[in-house]
Amino acid sequence: MIETLFHAYTPLLLWTGLGILSFRFLPTNFPRFLGRSLYWVGVPWQILALARQTDFSHQVGLAPAITIATLATGLLLAWVALQGLMALTTRKMEGIEFLKDWIPPLDRAHQGTLIIASTIGNTGFVGLGIIPALLTTGDMSWAVFFSVTQNLIGTYGIGVLIASYYGRSQQTSYWGLLRDLVTVPTLWTFAIGYATQSVPFPNWAEVAIDSSLLFVIPASFLLMGMRLSQLKGLPSLQTTLLPVVLKVVLLPTLVGIGTTLLGLSGDPRLSLVLMAGMPSAFASLILAEEYDLDRDLAASSIALSTIVLLLMVPVWLAVFGS
Repeated sequence: MIETLFHAYTPLLLWTGLGILSFRFLPTNFPRFLGRSLYWVGVPWQILALARQTDFSHQVGLAPAITIATLATGLLLAWVALQGLMALTTRKMEGIEFLKDWIPPLDRAHQGTLIIASTIGNTGFVGLGIIPALLTTGDMSWAVFFSVTQNLIGTYGIGVLIASYYGRSQQTSYWGLLRDLVTVPTLWTFAIGYATQSVPFPNWAEVAIDSSLLFVIPASFLLMGMRLSQLKGLPSLQTTLLPVVLKVVLLPTLVGIGTTLLGLSGDPRLSLVLMAGMPSAFASLILAEEYDLDRDLAASSIALSTIVLLLMVPVWLAVFGS
C-alpha cells in the first residue's frame, strides 16, 4: 500500500512543488488564466476521453444513484455545518474565544467555497489514480461510474450552481444560474464523447484525446501549488479543518455504512467508500478562479484533505475492504 500511495502521490508532490517555486517568477494573473484554461479546455478534454472509453452497460442504476445520494448527503452536512458556524459568529463567544481562529469570515465567497470543498471530491485525478492498486479483483466499473456521475451532476452541475450563486452576487437570478449551467463545457464534451463511443476516430485524434491526462493533471497540480504559495500559513489551514473532516472522514464513513446496509461488500463497497473519501476536488479551485470564490480556502482544503487521505485509506481498507 505504501508503494502504491508513493507512486500515486509523486506527481502531486512534484508538480505542486514546482507550482510553489515558480509562482514568484510568473505574472500575478497567471493562476487565474490557468484556472480558466482548465475550466474551459483541460477538464472537458479529460471528460471527453473518459466518456469515450467507459462501458456504461453495467451498474447503470445503482452506482449513479449511490453517487447522487452521496452528493446530497455531503451538501446536507455542509449546509448544517455552515448554519452552525454562522450561528456561532452572531453570538458573543465568551468562553470559546479560541474558536475564532478556526472559523472563516463566512462572507459569500467563503460560504460557497466551504460547501463545494465539503461535498465534491477529487475522484478523477487522485481517485482513479490510486484505486486500481487497492482493489482485489481489479473491477473499476463502480469507481468509474462514481467519477463520471460526480463530474457531471456534482462538480459541473451542482458545483457550478453553487459557485455561480455565491461567487457572483450581482448574478443570482434563476436565468443567470441556468445560463451558467447549460454553458458548462464539460457537459457538452461528455455528451459528444458518449454519443461517439462507437465511432472510430483517426489515430491522431485518438492519441490527442487520450493524452489529456498528460497535460490536465500536471496543470491542476501547478495551479494548486501557485495558490498554496499565497497562503498565510497556519491561519489558512485552520479554517479548512471543518470541510476536510466532513469530506474525508465523515462522508465516506456514512457511505460505508449505507452501502453495507444495501448488501454491498468487497470491491464494490470499497470503491464507493474510497471515492466518497477522496480529497477536495481540484475543481473547487478551478471554480474559485472562474467565479471569484475564496481561492485560499479552496487551495488549503485541497492540501489538508490530501494529507488526511493518506491517514484514512488504511482505515477504510481495514473496515470496508473485506
